[in-house]
Amino acid sequence: MTTDTIDDTRTNDVESSDSVLDKIRAMAPAIAARGDEIEQGRRLPTDLVEKLSTAGCFRAMVPASHGGLGLTFAEQLLVIRELARADGSVGWTVMIGSSAPVVLGLLPRSSFDQIYAKGPDVILGGAFNPKGVATPVDGGYRVSGRWSFASGCQHCHWFVAHCMVDDGRMPPVRMMVLPPSDVEIADTWYVSGLCGTGSHDFVVDDVFVPDERSFTLWDEPALDGPLWRIPELSLSSLMMANVAVGIAEGALGEITTLASGKVPMLADSTLGANALFQHDLAEADARLRAARALLDADAATAWRIADAGRELSPEDRARTRSTAVWVARTAACVVDAAYHAGGGTSLYVSSPLQRRLRDVHAVTQHFALKPDTLTLAGSVLAGQDGVDLSFL
Repeated sequence: MTTDTIDDTRTNDVESSDSVLDKIRAMAPAIAARGDEIEQGRRLPTDLVEKLSTAGCFRAMVPASHGGLGLTFAEQLLVIRELARADGSVGWTVMIGSSAPVVLGLLPRSSFDQIYAKGPDVILGGAFNPKGVATPVDGGYRVSGRWSFASGCQHCHWFVAHCMVDDGRMPPVRMMVLPPSDVEIADTWYVSGLCGTGSHDFVVDDVFVPDERSFTLWDEPALDGPLWRIPELSLSSLMMANVAVGIAEGALGEITTLASGKVPMLADSTLGANALFQHDLAEADARLRAARALLDADAATAWRIADAGRELSPEDRARTRSTAVWVARTAACVVDAAYHAGGGTSLYVSSPLQRRLRDVHAVTQHFALKPDTLTLAGSVLAGQDGVDLSFL
């Protein structure tokens, strides 16, 4: 498989988070209507990627110094949530692709500047699991490996590939940054949920990567700002949980619409008039509002700490990661409730509720949201000594 050429030389025609949100809300009905096409194609259509880029989705977190919008964490959460409400695969793919300035901000400043020299709409793909090998050579590394779960890989401008470095260094891992021309995409994305994210495997075979296009996750960022002071896992896990919230919002909207017209078997009125449905809907709505409020509160806290130039404490990180896991699981419970309330109608491929169910449970399977994260977080909150914070 090959990657598509997506234009990243746009002019800055959006100026604020409100403008981006307005554009996305205007696009949302058309995005939702293309759900079947996105799922069956197992990727975002190229024209949709172009429209999302034009709307400002991929420049949202890029600093103004490089032509981006420089949105706050809270503003970016709203952008991604709105997309996930329209379609889970779209929300997830944009969430991953728009993280480019966060991850690439760990490169040397000259490398970051070079990547953004053509414009702010840079789309990132790749994988954090260190499944490759990087052998040090003069001026850089020879890299080989195969990585999975590279969401949006068919339209990204750059790949990140985590590697083991075989020269005895500690830590023995380093992230490599590669253009699509150095990568072969393997057609592997045949899955049950988030089918439209195109999260295929990719392969690199003995490719040279210059040292200036590599970094470790523990390097000091070349850019200064709150976005680069929040630990990557804290940031990304809240972003992932936020996609689950958007999917759940969409599911509640869809079951409410269905209930206004569906008359269940042997009933003499619509599902919406059923007392048990009303009870369950109110409970699901309350759960979702609680999850959304906690997510937004923790995101605001992390941003406030980072904006003040301080590091998140181990307790801050523990609570942030716990929030992400709990919010994603709560959102999944909300979608479950909407799906079950739909009865037999939810079973049909034509029902968006069955896709919401599959998509939200694909989100909860991610490493960053695994239930055992709560154990690690709890050990910090319990004051245990010697807790490894590498994955917190």
